[in-house]
Amino acid sequence: MLQHLGEVLPRAAARFGDKTAIVIEGRSFTYRELDRLSNRLANALAGLGIAPGERVTLYGANSWEWIVGYHGALKTGAVVNPINVMLTPEEVTYVANDCGARAILAGADKGEALLATQKDTPLEQIILFGDDTPSGAKSFDALLAAARDDARDRHVDPASTSTIGYTSGTTGHPKGAMTTHRAVLLNAATAALMTVRTGVDTTVTAMPLPHVYGSILMNAAFMTGMTLVMMARFDAEQALTLIERHRATMFEGVPTMHMYILNLPGLGRYDLRSLTRCTVGGQTMPVSKMEEAEARYDCPLLELWGMTEIAGGGTCNPFYGERRLGSIGLPFPCLQCRIAALDDPAETLPDGEAGELVVRGPLVMQGYYGNERSTHAAIEPDGWLHTGDIARRDKDGYFYVVDRRNDMIITAGFKVYPAEIERVVAAHPAVAMVAVGSQPDPLKGEVAKAYVVLRVGAAGDEASILAHCREHLAAYKVPRMIQFVPDVPKTSTGKILRRELRKLDP
Repeated sequence: MLQHLGEVLPRAAARFGDKTAIVIEGRSFTYRELDRLSNRLANALAGLGIAPGERVTLYGANSWEWIVGYHGALKTGAVVNPINVMLTPEEVTYVANDCGARAILAGADKGEALLATQKDTPLEQIILFGDDTPSGAKSFDALLAAARDDARDRHVDPASTSTIGYTSGTTGHPKGAMTTHRAVLLNAATAALMTVRTGVDTTVTAMPLPHVYGSILMNAAFMTGMTLVMMARFDAEQALTLIERHRATMFEGVPTMHMYILNLPGLGRYDLRSLTRCTVGGQTMPVSKMEEAEARYDCPLLELWGMTEIAGGGTCNPFYGERRLGSIGLPFPCLQCRIAALDDPAETLPDGEAGELVVRGPLVMQGYYGNERSTHAAIEPDGWLHTGDIARRDKDGYFYVVDRRNDMIITAGFKVYPAEIERVVAAHPAVAMVAVGSQPDPLKGEVAKAYVVLRVGAAGDEASILAHCREHLAAYKVPRMIQFVPDVPKTSTGKILRRELRKLDP
């Protein structure tokens, strides 16, 4: 068993050698090449004074440099701080100050803004990928070229912090979830177990590497000898082209990625026969769309669930075993899950009743960096972590997410979950994608509104969508308004941003 994340690439290089590890932006790298490049970066960072336990921020789009930066920093014993490439300079400044980062590895397009705010942060080193490094920053390529590629043995406690991953900050400033080396390694290994990843597999994905879904896919691939084919950003046609070209056995992404593919007019032109299973996570996906995806891919679509605070995944439908569409599956073997009463987290609800999903075990974060108050609010004294997801469990132990607790709509005193409405609207034959948000109402407090993206070539028909909803939903759950839109707001991972929906209002 690996003891720390700095051992992932050395072990992989020893086992898989010259096998292709990653393909990205037309370039490919073997396991041995990635190991040597990350050794060079580790030696360069050590030469710049980066010591074990110090924080190194990663700020860039999916790239081979990001991967080398991640593993190189971990080989020094540093703590990695992967951040969303969409963060503004002001937000990067907050994160760097909050975690006390000493160095940042970033895309060249971020250089000018980082240099302008460096004086307001503890950052001593700004290291940029690509060409044309501005004065005041260091060139990532130049550091690699000048450094030795020999490995340094370093003892790292498996229980020490490996990663500080910041939450999205929907209720104020983002919080840095601290996860250990053991937690990240255990999560990647368990994800590989549940979905049966091996060295014969090639996976295509556009999941951002700073997101826990993306980082777990990367680490699970390297630990099992897979080939990881990555896109810098998602494009449905490119994803299908890569699946066909590389004979990929897996495609992995959030629901919107799969739905964009399903809405592609030329989908039938691509040869997807190499796929043996696909995964989906990050948000609930309507069962009707999952059934359509399985029919078009001709393979199982395995839904999983996870969060930053548990270093990645926590539940999954098993590849070898029963999968239940609409369910996030069974708990990872190393994680306890239960449904707690909303007004009393100590009370476990009976099967079938909806409450908050709470989890406990070695995957749970150490806490939020420098934020004891938020840590105590999130983790009960007996170790149960609040996830913020409303869910239920069936009699066989499968879990089903109802919605996010913060997204719940209260209309005339009734609780309405946007995801439930979305599942129904998505089943309408003219609908490619849907997001449901709330609108203020003088009598009912708030009501549901559906923002609908139509299938290519389909005509918008509000009356038929509402009639479909009335057939499948209680009257108080039927959206009071339908607005047809070309697209819906999403995060960098492709998750729908419900809090941004009102910006689409006319």
